[in-house]
Amino acid sequence: MKNIVLIGMPACGKSTIGVLAAKALGFKFIDADLVIQQETGKLLQEIIDEQGLDAFCIAEERAICSINEEERTVIATGGSAVYSRTAMLHLKEHGIVYYLSLPTEEVKKRLYNIKSRGIAMRRGDTIEDVFERRRALYEEYADITVDCLGKDIEELVGEMTDYHRAAAKG
Repeated sequence: MKNIVLIGMPACGKSTIGVLAAKALGFKFIDADLVIQQETGKLLQEIIDEQGLDAFCIAEERAICSINEEERTVIATGGSAVYSRTAMLHLKEHGIVYYLSLPTEEVKKRLYNIKSRGIAMRRGDTIEDVFERRRALYEEYADITVDCLGKDIEELVGEMTDYHRAAAKG
């Protein structure tokens, strides 16, 4: 079975849904943010604060391109992964990309640690600014858009795994 690649804004549930989908399907799970941290030895926010946004995006691309799972893996990306065409094409080569869509207002409600979370955003940016820049990229790379508003985690995991099993059967 092809990999599942999760994209979307911070706090839309990529890591949480990813772990549960991996368990439900018997897949491996990889969190690209943790790969960045392992490869750099730094927290995401430290990279942004110390080296800047461009350096963070380079580290993110490098980390994603180091993921070489060809099947049966759920990969939760960072929200900014879509800034790298190279990284996204690498992920799409062996995966189906699911865009976990959530309105900006809901993202803002869930983001309690915006200053320390390691969100790739420019100084002075709001979440609305970030989402506006990323929305078209999420839509471009998505094979499937999953509307997450008003659904609990179990519903979303069930929806995705059912679709993925059906897609695997052809």
